[in-house]
Amino acid sequence: MQDFDYQEAFSRNLGWLSELDQAKVANYRIALPGLGGVGGHHLHSLLRLGFQKFHIADMDTFDLANFNRQMGAQVSTIGKEKTQVLYDMAKDINPNAEIKIFSQGVHEGNMPSFLNGVDLVIDCLDVFVLETRRKLYGLAEKMKIPVISAAPLGMGTSVMVFSPEKMPFNRYFAFDDQNLKEEEMVLYFLAGMSPWIMHASYLAAPEKIVLRQRKVSSLNIGCSSAASAAAAIALKLCIQRGKILYAPWGYQVDFFHNKLKKFWRPFGNRNLLQKLLIRYMNRRFAKEPVVVAQHASQSSKKHSGSEAARSYLG
Repeated sequence: MQDFDYQEAFSRNLGWLSELDQAKVANYRIALPGLGGVGGHHLHSLLRLGFQKFHIADMDTFDLANFNRQMGAQVSTIGKEKTQVLYDMAKDINPNAEIKIFSQGVHEGNMPSFLNGVDLVIDCLDVFVLETRRKLYGLAEKMKIPVISAAPLGMGTSVMVFSPEKMPFNRYFAFDDQNLKEEEMVLYFLAGMSPWIMHASYLAAPEKIVLRQRKVSSLNIGCSSAASAAAAIALKLCIQRGKILYAPWGYQVDFFHNKLKKFWRPFGNRNLLQKLLIRYMNRRFAKEPVVVAQHASQSSKKHSGSEAARSYLG
């Protein structure tokens, strides 16, 4: 068997990257707090770029329901821990990879250890894990660690980057001063990540999405898109080259519609347009109404939330 050689393995990166860039990649540490729908794709994409220092976390095992989208989900891995399966995959790609496993997932007790020595966090938590997400982003902000959030949405992805020096995650999503219920937080999170909701127009069976039962749909296309987008941003942050769109800026790409749209939402979910969008999403996907943050303006009272949102969405 041929001995592994890092320089040879990633030599085809050179040209797009300089040798100095590749050396920076080799020494950059990334935390992945989840290896489910998109987390395994993140790990795989980053490994192929030559990133080799990771903290990975997940408490789950693979099962059949993971087969449509999750990296590592195979007949041979059913019932096996996701962290171990993906650790083995990583070591098979790069035997020199340094990977710290958190097999109980990320929780308040191990967050400081999970983020210790990390240069970047890529958010790959389940959409419903909002309380943990709030705390993780808050601690990352205190520790001066940027966080990338790339949500797989239909046949594309919506991407935001949160910097310790820019608008904080909890302020953008209006999580910082409200006593929101879990299902309300999910709507706020989805609306904040995707102000354009381009993917909603080709949803074939909306009845399959029931937020209160934690039922959402996901495609491998969206997961792969999210991983590619996040990997590109991780690379730019690492080599310190290229423009980064920080929150409240973001963008959504959708391959079904052949579209890319940037968005800018000053005040985040407190923005009037976002309040209308949350009303619209609630009417479409939730069984009971969700209260929108603060009071709607006089202009929004003239129309129903769904009508105003449809007008805004074109």
